Amino acid sequence: MSYLVPALTASALNQTDPLASILKAAGDSLRLEILRLLARDSLGVSELSRLFGTKQSGMSHHLKVLSNAELVVSRREGNSIFYRRALPRPQQDHFALLQSLFISIDQTVISSTTLAGLTIIQDERAITSREFFANNAEKFRAQQDLIACYPAYADAVVDMLDLTSWSKKNIALEIGPGEGEFIEPLSQRFGKVIALDNSASMLDKAQRFCQQQKLNNIDFIHGDTQSALAKQASADCVVINMVLHHTPSPASVIQDASSLLADDGVLLITELCHHDQQWAMQACGDVWLGFDPDDLINWAKMAKLQKGHSQYMALRNGFQIQIHQFFKTTMSTIAH
Repeated sequence: MSYLVPALTASALNQTDPLASILKAAGDSLRLEILRLLARDSLGVSELSRLFGTKQSGMSHHLKVLSNAELVVSRREGNSIFYRRALPRPQQDHFALLQSLFISIDQTVISSTTLAGLTIIQDERAITSREFFANNAEKFRAQQDLIACYPAYADAVVDMLDLTSWSKKNIALEIGPGEGEFIEPLSQRFGKVIALDNSASMLDKAQRFCQQQKLNNIDFIHGDTQSALAKQASADCVVINMVLHHTPSPASVIQDASSLLADDGVLLITELCHHDQQWAMQACGDVWLGFDPDDLINWAKMAKLQKGHSQYMALRNGFQIQIHQFFKTTMSTIAH
């Protein structure tokens, strides 16, 4: 006796589309390299083309395949579109597969040639940022205040400091202290404060502020986070207030901040939420138009930091600020 096997309906076939898209996207060695790199940084089509020596049309095709599979997400920054690796979500189709795929991808070391190319791109971004601050140090405050002035978030960050259970309060380090206002509350709460800035003109302004306020427990370092690591700096608290959107590689800064933290240390990040005000890139030297909270949380997780409290504040001008607390801990030192 023979039996007729019913053909799969279009509806049944469509149910396999997400899995097919994932498997198709993962079935190419270059696309796996792209995913491995996008875990470290957000990159544009032209930057990825440079790194992998491919035509932009070919790179755009690969990114489209990855996007269709929801393995990458894109975001417009000014006139450019940047891509980053997506975060698997528990409610997402084939969540376990995506987690396993990313774990497997990240176990393979990125080639030294690709890393060298990435460093060049990040250095180019850093040069642009330094040039902006060198040319605009005197008017930076007024430009920055158009988006989020210091008083708008200062009290909330101080509250986060005071609500944290500290095992030690010897040293605090602020990355990019601007004109130096937040150094004062840090100086009152820690034995020593390190002010780190890669802009000499901005660091001079912070130093003048500290002299006016008679703060005598401050060390000033001209350089970036790599400079601080080279000096073997270490801190119980690292603060990054409204700085990451100016940096060429926010993920790298967070990784360095984790390395600068002592055990049971705390990282506090204050940042803009993602926005579409492209004028900020020219007026304020912004490299990124804010961040999705998941970006910061995922980068911190990759840096072996444990998430603490978060707070969000809406401003009257339509911008929104996010404040996050992260722990480098061997025990559950969570704020109360």
